[in-house]
Order: sequence, then C-alpha cells, then structure tokens
Amino acid sequence: MPEGVNRQWLLAKRPAGLPKEDDFELRESETPRPEHGEVLVRLEYLSLDPYMRGRMNEGKSYAPGVQIGEVMTGEGVGVVVESHSDAISVGDHVAVRSGWQEFVTAHVSATRKIDSKAAPVSTGLGVLGMPGLTAYFGTLDVLEPRPGDTFVVSAASGAVGAIVGQIAKMAGCRVIGIAGSSEKVSYIIDELGFDAAINYKTESVPERLAELCPDGIDCYFDNVGGVTTDAVLDNLATGARIAICGQIAHYNDVEQAMGPRNLRSLLVAQARMQGFLVFQFAQKHPVALARLSKWVSEGRLKYREDIVDGIENMPKAFIGLLQGANFGKLLIKV
Repeated sequence: MPEGVNRQWLLAKRPAGLPKEDDFELRESETPRPEHGEVLVRLEYLSLDPYMRGRMNEGKSYAPGVQIGEVMTGEGVGVVVESHSDAISVGDHVAVRSGWQEFVTAHVSATRKIDSKAAPVSTGLGVLGMPGLTAYFGTLDVLEPRPGDTFVVSAASGAVGAIVGQIAKMAGCRVIGIAGSSEKVSYIIDELGFDAAINYKTESVPERLAELCPDGIDCYFDNVGGVTTDAVLDNLATGARIAICGQIAHYNDVEQAMGPRNLRSLLVAQARMQGFLVFQFAQKHPVALARLSKWVSEGRLKYREDIVDGIENMPKAFIGLLQGANFGKLLIKV
C-alpha cells in the first residue's frame, strides 16, 4: 500500500435483491489525520455482518442507511498509530465503528480498548464484541431461559447463534439448533454441545421440530425469519418467549414478503414475541463482556472464525455471507 493511502469500499448503487460486486466501489483516499481527543487506527480486522444488507436500502430503520458514495458501515479492530489523547496510547488495540476501510479516525469516547493479551484481537468483533453481546442479552435478558426449557435457535452455527446455544446450555436448557449443512450440524452438536440439530436444507423443519419438541418450544432465538419461524410458531409451549434478532431470509426480498398468518399461535400459547437491539443494553455491556471473557478463558464458551484475507475481497465475502457460505464469525483480515 502506498504511504498515506487509505483504501475504502463505497456504496456505488442500491442493490435489487442479492447484492452484486458492482454495487460497491473501491476508492483510494488520503489517510485521515486525528484531531484533539482523537486517535488514528490502522484496521487489522473488519467485521462482515448480515445487518449491513439493510443499511444498503433506503427507508425507515433503526439506524440511518448508507448513502450512495459513502463508506460502507461496519466495525473493525486495529492498532492505534497516532493519538491526540492521554486515554489511549500508540500501540493500543481498539474496536471502533470504522466502516469498510484501512484507516479511521475516532474520538476516544467512540472506541473500546481491547486487551490483546487476554484473547486474539479478532474476538473483539465476534464472541467478545457485538455478536457475543447480542447473544448474551437476547438469551438472558429477552428470553429469560429456565432450567429444563426447550430452546431453539436458528442460524445456529453463526456468529450469534453458536454463542446463544452455548449460553442456553449453561442456563440448563435443552438446546436444538437449526443450520444449513451436515458439517455445521456436526459442529454444533459435537463441539458446542447442543442436544440436537436440524439441517434445514435436507430435512423438513416442521416435522423435525414436532419430533424433537413433543412438549413444545419454550424459547426461540430467531436469526432468520421466514418459513423457519412459521414452523416454530406452530410448535410453541405455553408461555413461550421469542426473541427477534435477525430476518436474513428476507434481507434480499425485492417486494415485501407475506407476513406470518399463524400468529394465533401466540394467543393460544400465551406467548411473547419481542424484537431487540444490542444497543438498548449499552449500560450493561461492560458486565456482559467481563462474563463472556471469563467463559472464553475457562473454555466454557467456544467460538469459530471464518477469516478472509484482503480488503479487496470484502464484497465477494459479504455476498457469500448472505447466502450462508461462511462458517463462524466472518472477518476480513486487512
């Protein structure tokens, strides 16, 4: 990379359906300079997450969309190479809202220092970052699992789902994961300790849920929506709780998908369905990160990373993510 050059991925046009590589544009700009109270971060890893697809659209959402010509949104971890603050030193590792680029400036208040000796810095974007926090609060605060509950999680081998299932096991639940390949099914059972799994590509999800959950589903952590959620709604236990985290089955819809017609199931089961965002628990993040870190260090919480080399490969890797090609937390090694 030439000295003083910052490569950035911009949103070139709004995609119709599944994004294409030419919906993005790689641009070179000058490396930014930090001002008072700011740091300059050289990114080492960039995160790719399903929510980014929604930010490529226009319209109302929980966060502003990316405008045409703007840097794609996202989080990264990297090393501080210049500091204009006493709070963070050159050489420190931080997590920061960086976007898809090689360098970023940020006020120190908008960074999170990472202990590179406690765990690999990449975990700051996964199990010890936003996905881990999402799993933690969605499981413990929203679903409130109880020992003996039957707990189902979709996209169960993904960055969030794999952590959800392990936390639910710690809470004493019987955990069933839904995933998209025999390899992923084996992983969540044999390595993560799930009690059962369903391969939605080769098995009938409604039939398998009825078979595996004869007394109904007490907790469902929803990462996908669509027909999977329809099947869960038909198998609820009395007092069931559903956490809506993601709807990846619909992210590339060109037209508004038909909503579920079996919401009567919520009435019959006296069940609760709740959407949530990890940001609403911001005041509790430090405590949650401390617990997650402890579980990782003790070997009680396992994680898997899918790392792609090179910032130039971000669009292709992102498109693969939306099609379920990744296995574990998807990261770009800058």
